[in-house]
This record gives sequence, structure tokens and C-alpha cells, in this order.
Amino acid sequence: MTRDDDAAPVAPTGVDTEKPSAARIYDWFLGGTHNWAVDREFARALEKQWRWVKPGARHNREFMNRVVRAALDAGIRQFIDLGSGVPTAGNVHEIVQEELEPGDTAKVVYVDYEPVAVAHAELILERHEATDWAGIIQADMRRPKDVLRHPETLRLIDFDQPVCLMMMAVLHFAGPHDDPPALVATYRNALAPGSWLGLSHMSFGGQTGVDADGLHWMVEQYRKTSNPVWMRDREEIEPLFGDWPLLEPGVVHLPDWRPVRELRRDEEGARPFAWCGVAVHP
Repeated sequence: MTRDDDAAPVAPTGVDTEKPSAARIYDWFLGGTHNWAVDREFARALEKQWRWVKPGARHNREFMNRVVRAALDAGIRQFIDLGSGVPTAGNVHEIVQEELEPGDTAKVVYVDYEPVAVAHAELILERHEATDWAGIIQADMRRPKDVLRHPETLRLIDFDQPVCLMMMAVLHFAGPHDDPPALVATYRNALAPGSWLGLSHMSFGGQTGVDADGLHWMVEQYRKTSNPVWMRDREEIEPLFGDWPLLEPGVVHLPDWRPVRELRRDEEGARPFAWCGVAVHP
């Protein structure tokens, strides 16, 4: 569904709505409302080059939703979402609010390095009256100490108790020089037994042809920016879980992790272009 500019949300103070924001573009792909005409124009241009970008984004968000619900069912009540973007369109705190019984509590920490995403998130959490149990910090997930030792993280998270740490479609911003296995290991080592690590990662998935060419084009565009992306295949993604046992069904494509619906024909083509999984600290 499209939305005209008259229905545009109120912009947080100091946020430029004349330049496209990656966080707001992703929000539009998810069907959210925290985006402006400039974001939608950029997103539609991207979609013309790679037709699976919108269904792929939605598959990623649905995977995250299923992970949060599964973690809640397992008794976990603490969540850290790295590279969270704008926390709307079914993000962690919304799922928590939907699923928990009255009187039950949980804590959520969102992390994003983009000031635009943080500004929108602060406004959203205030409007949802969630700031006593959910917060956002501006930090680069590639600097784990900045995340783990941040005052807002320490206010909300008890690292002696299990945490569900989520790295959803964010590790493709970590290049070889960032040493992704060591990066993820630093986070894993900070968590208590019983904690979960859920991650998803974009991939070429061994595909060729027009769809793969479109994704190659996207990667090349990002390589020209300050935020280049790096595709990895399953053989590079599995080791990121270290020695933590994987929950069933293991490392699979996004729609195949504990699905709750069948894919429509017009979104099936996005399936090969990302991998995901969840592992548990023994």
C-alpha cells in the first residue's frame, strides 16, 4: 500500500528528510510508515534493479519475529538487536508486547550506528511508553566493547542471565578486515549459558542469471559508498556460531526456519539469497 506525503510521520528534531536513509528505506520495504518520499523513491529504484529486495527484507523480518517468539517461549527475557534500524513494522519490542502476559517483563536493547535510525527509534519508544524496558544506543556493532559496555546496555541487560543476541542482515557490513568470526565470538563470549545467537546473512546462494546479476549490481553500488557489503555463502556463515549447538532446522534459507506460512509464488524467488540460523550457548 502506498502512502501520500500528507500522511508522513512527524520527523524527529534535527533529522534530514530530504536525503534517503538506509534505515527508513528498509522500513518501507517492510511496509512501515516511518519513511518519506525521498526514501520511497530510492527504494523503488533499487527494487527495479533487484526485484527480490522487498520480499527478501520481509522474509528477514519474519525470521526475526519467529526467533523472538521462540526465545520468549524458551523463557528468555532479554534481547539485543544489532543493526536494528528503525524499530517499527514488527520489531522486537512490538513482538514482546504482543506475546507476554500481563505482569511478565522483558528488556530490549536496539543498536544502530546511524543517527537517523537512533533518532526515529527514540521517538517511537517514547510514544510506545517503552523506555523503562527498551532502549536504543548509537554504536557500531563492529566495536563490541562499545555495545556491551554502553550505559544503556548495562542499565537494561543482566549478562549473568540468558540473552537472545540477534544479528539480522547486519554482518554483510563486516568485511574481511573486520574478521567476522572473531567479531561474533566476542559477543558470544560475553553471554551467559542458555543464551541464543540468531543471525541472518545475505548471499548469492550459488545463483546465476538475471536475479543474481541484479544482486551483484546492488553489491557494486554499496561498494561505492561508505557502507560496502560482503556476500557470504553457507560455508562461511556456519562457523560464525562457533561451538554452540544449532537449533533445528540448522542453517537454512530464511523462509525455512520454523515456517508458519507458505510462501506466495511472487516471493519464492527471494529464498536462495540469504541464510539464517539460531544457536544456543551450552
